Amino acid sequence: MSKTIALVVAAGRGSRFGQSTPKQYMQLGPFSLLRHSLIRLSAHPGIEALRVVIHPDDRDHYEAAAAGLDLLPPVHGGASRQESVRLGLESLLELQPKQVLIHDGARPFPSKELLDRLLAALEKHPAVVPALPIVDTLKRRDSGGGLYSGPDRAELLRVQTPQGFHFREVLAAHRAHPSDEVTDDAAVAEKAGLPVTWISGDEDNFKVTTFDDLSRAESYLAARKQIRTGFGYDVHAFGPGEFVTLCGVAIPHDQGLRGHSDADAGLHALTDALLASIAAGDIGQHFPPSDPKWRGADSSIFLKQAAELVKQAGGTIEHLDVTLICEQPKIGPYRDAMRARVAEILQLSLGQVSIKATTTEGLGFTGRGEGIAAQALATVSLTT
Repeated sequence: MSKTIALVVAAGRGSRFGQSTPKQYMQLGPFSLLRHSLIRLSAHPGIEALRVVIHPDDRDHYEAAAAGLDLLPPVHGGASRQESVRLGLESLLELQPKQVLIHDGARPFPSKELLDRLLAALEKHPAVVPALPIVDTLKRRDSGGGLYSGPDRAELLRVQTPQGFHFREVLAAHRAHPSDEVTDDAAVAEKAGLPVTWISGDEDNFKVTTFDDLSRAESYLAARKQIRTGFGYDVHAFGPGEFVTLCGVAIPHDQGLRGHSDADAGLHALTDALLASIAAGDIGQHFPPSDPKWRGADSSIFLKQAAELVKQAGGTIEHLDVTLICEQPKIGPYRDAMRARVAEILQLSLGQVSIKATTTEGLGFTGRGEGIAAQALATVSLTT
C-alpha cells in the first residue's frame, strides 16, 4: 500500500481567464502554472506518487508541463470538477493509497511547510484542509446597490488546496455524492458525514483565477529568483589529427585533440559550468567516458542536455563566458563563429555568449604545446 498520493485536478477550461489556452497551462516564468505545482508536490518526500487529471484535448499541453517529471500516467476528467476528482480517485484504487492530497492545478505555489503540516494532521484526522482567516469586514449587498451587515468574519475561513483525506473515506464520499453542487472536496466529505478539520494555510498558496492573480504570481517569482554561477574546467591533450574542435567549431591545425568524444574542451567546460549552477554533478556522471555510446560524440549533445536540466530545475541561462587557454591554434579568427555556434545550440542571443582566449606565456603544459585547457562560467537565474 502506498502511503500518500497527490491528485492534481487540471481538467478545467478556465473560462473566467478569458484565454484560448486553459489557465493551468499559461506561462509563469520558465514554466506553466501547472508545472510549478507538479514540481513542488513531486519533490516532497512524503508524497510517493502524483497523478494529474486532464481534459482529453489538453494532452500536448500536459506533456510539456510534465516533461522530465516522474509522474503516474494522467487520466481524463469529466464534465465538472467534482466528476474529475471522482474519476481521478477511482484511477488510484488499484494503487491502494492510504492518503490522498487533492490539489487544484491553478495553485502554483504549495510550499513544503504547508505540505508538512497537512501530512502531519492526516496522521490523526480523516479530512484536513488548509485555511486562512478573513481579515476584511464582510457585508451583504442587494440588487439595488444597498449594503448591509454580513456574517461575523470570526466564524469564517478561506480554504485552499491541497486538501488531504484518508483515501477510502473520500472515495466513498464522492461515490455517494456524485452530482451535488459543491465547490471543494471538503464539502463532499462533509455531506458524507466525514469530520473535517483545518490547519493554517499559506497566503502564497493562492489560486490564479484572473490576470491580476497572474501578475501577483509573477511578482512572487521575481522576489524569489536566485542568481547562480557555475564553474567548469576541461583539458585535452594534443594527438594526431588535422583540426581541433572548440566551442563547436572545427579549426584547422597540424594536430587534433585526444578524447573519448570529439574532445571539445570549450563545450565540455561549459557543460560542467551549467551542471554546477544547479548542483547536478559533472559531465562524467551524465556521460561516462567508459560508455562506448559517447565515443566520438558531438559535444553539443552534452551541452544541450545540461541546458535541459537547468530548464527542468526552473533555471534560465543568463550569460556564459569561456576562456580558451592555448599557444596554438590562434582563436581570434574563429571567436565570432564559436559565439554564434554556442548561441545556436542553446538558443541564446549572441550578447549572452562571451568567448576569449589567452596563453600562459610559454609556461606549463599549454605553454609547451601539449594540449588545450578551457574555463567556463555560467550565470543562471533560478526560480525557487
